[in-house]
Amino acid sequence: MSTAEAHDDGGRTAAVVPSRPRHAGEAYRTAPDATESTMASQTAQAQQTIKVPSPAGGRKRRGVNREGLEAGKRSTRTILWILLAASLILYGFPFLYLLLTSFKTPIDTIAVPPTVLPREWTLLNYVNALGRSGVLASFINSTQTAVISTALSLILAVPAAYGITRYKTRSGRVFIMAALVTRMVPPVAIGIPLASMMASVGLSDTPIALSIAHTTISLPLSIWLMSSFFEAVPQDLEEAATVDGCSRLGALWRVVIPVVSGGIAVTAIFAFLASWNEFLFALLMTAVRSQTTPVVIANFQTQFGLDWGSMTALAAVYSIPVIILTLLLQRKIVAGMTLGAVKG
Repeated sequence: MSTAEAHDDGGRTAAVVPSRPRHAGEAYRTAPDATESTMASQTAQAQQTIKVPSPAGGRKRRGVNREGLEAGKRSTRTILWILLAASLILYGFPFLYLLLTSFKTPIDTIAVPPTVLPREWTLLNYVNALGRSGVLASFINSTQTAVISTALSLILAVPAAYGITRYKTRSGRVFIMAALVTRMVPPVAIGIPLASMMASVGLSDTPIALSIAHTTISLPLSIWLMSSFFEAVPQDLEEAATVDGCSRLGALWRVVIPVVSGGIAVTAIFAFLASWNEFLFALLMTAVRSQTTPVVIANFQTQFGLDWGSMTALAAVYSIPVIILTLLLQRKIVAGMTLGAVKG
């Protein structure tokens, strides 16, 4: 039908959609309309307008940031190694010079300018130092005094620090601050009164008197150290122990002390060193029977002055027990220093 209108059976006129040309075929069916072509062109323009960053650029920036972080880590590591080397030189060189001096001849020990390495190596200083009378007895006195002082410090510091950290009273805080204040008092201020007191009770020139005097030095620091170690132990462990039937002292002995064993080792090392190296109280409170090795070393003199070779030789031998003790307790010391560093 070629006309635009057609009559139905009722006489009404109906609109008829124009028929497609027969020769159009598939091309007519597949041709997009105007709306679809317009949308396609707009989409193409938008894609050309918006610039999407390429993955290669992102990877490049991430690579640059990673390189910057690595450079910062390397510089920090270098600075730490430099500081470690400087600290090692400052602390290690005096002891190394002492060891080298102990192998020098008497002429080399007083040479001007001094030499670091001995021109001639000799063991004569060790023979002279260990062969003097009173040296072996001084080692025994130093050991007895240090052991007794360390034991007294731990016996008094552990319960004191435990009570301060667990009860948290105002008097406990005042007590620990007062302990630190007494640590700041110069030893010479209490050395003479202590010597007079020990002489009045008949303990003059005895290891017991010197141990008590050394305890006054190490006890404040021991209380402070043990307080920090007890603070790192959660109270849940003690509560669990009390639920199982332990008393307060039982929980302290069976649960808390094994946990802070590393801290006790650290405190014992500090207390032992404080007594082992102490000189002033030993000079004031000992005469002949209880002289410790530091006092004996100070008495190494000749008609020409101090016998530096024998002094350095005996000092080198005197440092061996402390080095061995530190190596034996190394794991405990590391565990004590890191106690409480990680919680949770």
